[in-house]
Amino acid sequence: MKKIVLATQNEGKRKELDTLLSGMVDVHSLSNFPDCPDVEETGETFTENARLKAEFVAKYTGLPTLADDSGLVVDALDGAPGVYSARFAGEDKNDENNNHKLMRLLEGKTEQERTARFVCSLVYVDPDGVSIDVLGTCEGRIAHEPKGTNGFGYDPLMYIPHMQRTMAELSSAEKNSISHRNDALKKMKTEWEKRGLLSKGGPK
Repeated sequence: MKKIVLATQNEGKRKELDTLLSGMVDVHSLSNFPDCPDVEETGETFTENARLKAEFVAKYTGLPTLADDSGLVVDALDGAPGVYSARFAGEDKNDENNNHKLMRLLEGKTEQERTARFVCSLVYVDPDGVSIDVLGTCEGRIAHEPKGTNGFGYDPLMYIPHMQRTMAELSSAEKNSISHRNDALKKMKTEWEKRGLLSKGGPK
């Protein structure tokens, strides 16, 4: 198996992607490259931010890199928090504060007005100049109060109607099976296969 670097400092994202890639590739994260500088996320879309990270980390490490940028899109808030999901309530990136702000902004909204989706952009860049980007989604609606402890970010508020539970109430296996990252990774695998980048289940 060949190495691939996950360009994320978010431990929750790293664990989820690591699980989804298990058995395919030898996964490394930025913890294996402690001197790698942070990449400023100045893009206006998830894909722009993911590309910034993927290109920088691939150049820094000299290894194929998979970068993720993801967040929550709420229809009643015109797509917010969007690319600002992690710092919705301030620059300290506090999940609890972000969730409180979201609940406050949606006070009085009906179930039909609470539609939302998690969006994940994955960008793959390798030293040979190959660049691939895909987008995955997970549809749901925002609950009136947080429930569940198996998750991070907005998982306790993201209610999945066909599961009748929030993302944070699902088991890790259940969550991974329907997550926006899983959706994006399936699409990425398809793109790898089209380009002949898969060898024994992983990128060459």
